[in-house]
Amino acid sequence: MDWDKLRIFHAVADAGSLTHAGDTLHLSQSAVSRQIRALEDSLNTTLFHRHARGLILTEQGELLFDATSAMSRRLDTAEARIRDSEEEVFGELRVTTTIGFGSLWLVPRLPKLYEKYPDLKIDLMLEERVLDLPMREADVAIRMKEPSQADLIRRKLMSVRMRLYASPEYLAQNGTPKTLGELGRSRLICQNTSSFQVSAGAMLVQNLLAHDIPSTLTVNNYFGVLQGVLSNLGIGVLPDYVIEDFPQLVRVLPDVESAEVPVFLAFPEELRQSKRIAAFRDFVTEEIIAHRRRLKTETDAA
Repeated sequence: MDWDKLRIFHAVADAGSLTHAGDTLHLSQSAVSRQIRALEDSLNTTLFHRHARGLILTEQGELLFDATSAMSRRLDTAEARIRDSEEEVFGELRVTTTIGFGSLWLVPRLPKLYEKYPDLKIDLMLEERVLDLPMREADVAIRMKEPSQADLIRRKLMSVRMRLYASPEYLAQNGTPKTLGELGRSRLICQNTSSFQVSAGAMLVQNLLAHDIPSTLTVNNYFGVLQGVLSNLGIGVLPDYVIEDFPQLVRVLPDVESAEVPVFLAFPEELRQSKRIAAFRDFVTEEIIAHRRRLKTETDAA
């Protein structure tokens, strides 16, 4: 099969439109259409159902799109490895992690990474869904549990716990609970137990809600919980790493916390030699070490 026609087919299938594919490929719609017809003629099959709202792949088209998608991922991997310089770190790095960790811990520290590697292009994907690293949905991941996928290099970064925090203003106005029984006098801000989150956090929230708390605010990620706490809305269930950047928050009920949640960094075995991943891995590791040192210093001072 003609590689150029396959490239054009893949763009059309991905866009679902001849016009949009043409814009991506810098070709006219008629030129794209001719190439697709020529490919269908060479295969003696129909690859697209055509209708007023766009194009839909036929069964044969789906088979071919699966093949071209796999080819595209392999080519992306090859390009990444070829472009990795022995001396420089540049180009795109696709990083995935949770909304909470990415927005509350990682993003505030990225200026240091860009200062060291100004030509790095980071595509940060913050979502609770676990992306498929071997299938190159992302290059590197920071996850709140040990990855189970095969062919991944993984490193444990640290452990976190979910704890209760509130603003001094909220506690001054509403009082500081001394027992779990008194927590019902406050508003609890937490993730909804049905939202995707680590099991340790969900278990802690379930236990807290069992104490008959009449007023709650539930959010589907920790960034939202933090904003609620900073807005003096109540006592929030938050990961302990937020305190480093928000030291004004007060820990409530110090004996109440979740089980440990391991934090892992992982990337595909085939990207072992990637300079971009090595730079990102070393940066995160150094920041974790600095984080631990600061916590130890604060603990010793207390």
